[in-house]
Amino acid sequence: MMRQLFLTLSQSRPVETTVSRVGPVRRMTRRFVAGETRGEALHVARTLNADGLAVALDYLGESVNDPDEARAHAEEYVSLLKAIRAQGVNSDVSLKLTGMGLDVDEELCYQHVRRVVEVADRHGNSVEIDMEASPYVEATLRLYKRLLREGFRNVLVAIQAYLYRSEHDIRDLIAIGGRVRLVKGAYAEPPGVAFPQKQDVDANFVRLMRLMLGPEARATGFFAAIATHDEPMIRATLDYVSEQRIGPEAFEFQMIYGIRRRRQRELAAEGYTVRIYVPYGTHWYPYFMRRLAERPANLFFLLRHLVELPGRRPK
Repeated sequence: MMRQLFLTLSQSRPVETTVSRVGPVRRMTRRFVAGETRGEALHVARTLNADGLAVALDYLGESVNDPDEARAHAEEYVSLLKAIRAQGVNSDVSLKLTGMGLDVDEELCYQHVRRVVEVADRHGNSVEIDMEASPYVEATLRLYKRLLREGFRNVLVAIQAYLYRSEHDIRDLIAIGGRVRLVKGAYAEPPGVAFPQKQDVDANFVRLMRLMLGPEARATGFFAAIATHDEPMIRATLDYVSEQRIGPEAFEFQMIYGIRRRRQRELAAEGYTVRIYVPYGTHWYPYFMRRLAERPANLFFLLRHLVELPGRRPK
């Protein structure tokens, strides 16, 4: 119930306007958001690199309905990729198609994304395409496959374990040697398209992880990024790769900035590639609300900071 409430609020512009002005909330976002500027994001990325962690930088923005705004969004990614190269940062980039103009025109969106992918390819970086709510799945996969057909191999697409269709989609992507970031899913979806119970989502996540790391997938050059903070999902992955004698170079773990920091470093110290998803920008509200929705501990963290007295240091 609480999850559904926060997911609903994440789409409310009036609430966004109000919440964005609340000082304690803005400060609390720094747990999950690197900052509002490219420079702040790159600083965080370098800090994470120093701890042996790779990064995927995400310029926050979604549901763009203006062509000029979509173009500016793409330009920020081009500038970001140039800065990553110039500063020697170990980072790829992650983007949302609705930030690149998908709601304006699919062809316009494709051209923006293709430009970003071209720049990333020249610089030796990858581009991760986030998966958004279920109505966008077909268009997202269509765009991703078009990039593959044009010969770009530096692109990943996210697949959400809570959708019933995801096993079919992953099998399809395995057949064409795709690259997939497996996530649980963070949007409000009707029971007709997504598993409503957490235990069913977890079970499907493990099933899809095994499929992505299985012999059929490895034979096609498929690459798997396992994005989870849940310890049972991490343990299931570690057990499977040990059982199948899969080396750490065949996949990577991905986690979100600000969540389970110690575990991130532990996995990196064990020799696994761990990539941290680091968002930045002024349009942090929808992302922030989805983080509150998916982990109750994040909400408790917020409430603790909201009730702190001015000048009092957190314990």
